[in-house]
Amino acid sequence: MDAIVIGAGPAGLACGACLKRQGFDVELLDRAQQVGARWRGHYESLRLHTSRGRSGLPGLAMPRTFPRYPTRAQVVDYLESYARYFELEPVFGAEIRRVEKSGERWRVTGSMGERMADVVVFATGINDRPRQPVIVGLDEFIGPVVHSSGYRNPEALPGKRVLVVGFGNSGADIALDLIAAGRDVQIVVRSPVNILPKELLGVPITSFELLTRLLPYRWADRLVAPLLRAAVGRPEDYGLMAHAKGPAARVIEDGRIPMIDTGALAAIREGKLVLRPGLERFEGQVARFVDGVGVEFDAVVLATGYQHDLRSLLPGLPGVLDAAGRPRLSGQRTAERGLYFCSYIVSANGQLKQAGREAEAIARDAAEALRRR
Repeated sequence: MDAIVIGAGPAGLACGACLKRQGFDVELLDRAQQVGARWRGHYESLRLHTSRGRSGLPGLAMPRTFPRYPTRAQVVDYLESYARYFELEPVFGAEIRRVEKSGERWRVTGSMGERMADVVVFATGINDRPRQPVIVGLDEFIGPVVHSSGYRNPEALPGKRVLVVGFGNSGADIALDLIAAGRDVQIVVRSPVNILPKELLGVPITSFELLTRLLPYRWADRLVAPLLRAAVGRPEDYGLMAHAKGPAARVIEDGRIPMIDTGALAAIREGKLVLRPGLERFEGQVARFVDGVGVEFDAVVLATGYQHDLRSLLPGLPGVLDAAGRPRLSGQRTAERGLYFCSYIVSANGQLKQAGREAEAIARDAAEALRRR
């Protein structure tokens, strides 16, 4: 039994390990030059928002010497150790161009040539390519403009005044990183939000994901709502708009992760982080907001998320991808036998945990399907 896994990040490594344990000969292909390339490129101050105990991949827990919330560098070290432990040796520099059926098998074509396999797993994940917003005048802004995927540390951004566009987890983390370096930071918050504490009653907030498996998710939202108000207050207390849906409903229905507070609320309360409404346009170095206010900035960070579109790689396979090129199913059998996707849905328990769960399910299903064939 042969399997090809596209991607050598956490999801790809987990799939490779689980498929090997099911008896597959596995080849991992990745366009980068090292395992966990995206993790290596994250901002230096990043820490997991999920705890160490809920972030390990199948078959090898994170070391107990790691803190409760491991750093970016520790996650990279863990991914390298994981690859060595399961003897996974990806083919790097492999740019995939096309995946297509060939009888009962799959043909994968790319810069590495042509490969054939019984099973193909896409594991490039939901953070594949940065989403670049269209903002009038942005291309004429006088100063550095960097997407959050390209931000490393404050030293890379000259000047004192920085505008962060986007109040998700990356945007809030980067804003705090810049504030700690003495920058004047303002952040664009265009939409209503859900905000969670990093811990609730001394327990990592992602552990409460268990409630969504024991109860209907809307019940879970109602159950924890009073605890969340006691822990972080109401968004309106900070000049934010509360989302009409609870955090679990946002994840399950809309695929949106709540903002986990690691200090942003305190920075807002203390006046260190200034909130701005929607961004209308740039006029030179001036950002003009929808309320008419204009503020001059030296640099801009676009924390505007990511997108993934697999249509060019998977032509002629109706029912597998939606109209935007996103997988319809993740972590389970698709409409095409032998084709799987791992870690393409947002999860309340964290992407590492979710990737591991999906990898195990994919490996089991793929092995059973081939044995029945």
